[in-house]
Amino acid sequence: MSAPDFLVHGRTDTVGVVVVEGIKKGQPLTGWVMDGDRTIKIKSINAIPLGHKIALKDISKGATILKYGHDIGKAVSRIFKGGHVHVQNVKTKRW
Repeated sequence: MSAPDFLVHGRTDTVGVVVVEGIKKGQPLTGWVMDGDRTIKIKSINAIPLGHKIALKDISKGATILKYGHDIGKAVSRIFKGGHVHVQNVKTKRW
């Protein structure tokens, strides 16, 4: 396998973390799912910066976002598979 474009830790994660620079809208991406050592393919629907998250599936408004197997917040708007997941569409549940 060549170097992945994004990493996913757990099978239940709803987002992966982009690990390369320059992800462009419409770009086909390969991700490595560490839990189970498998690869997945997703087409980005947004440009996504290094270190930011990509949606692994459609995420409905109000749904919990899982990263590294942990709840990292909730979607404040619908996020489509391959979309940029960041502060514009995810908020903490703490307040």
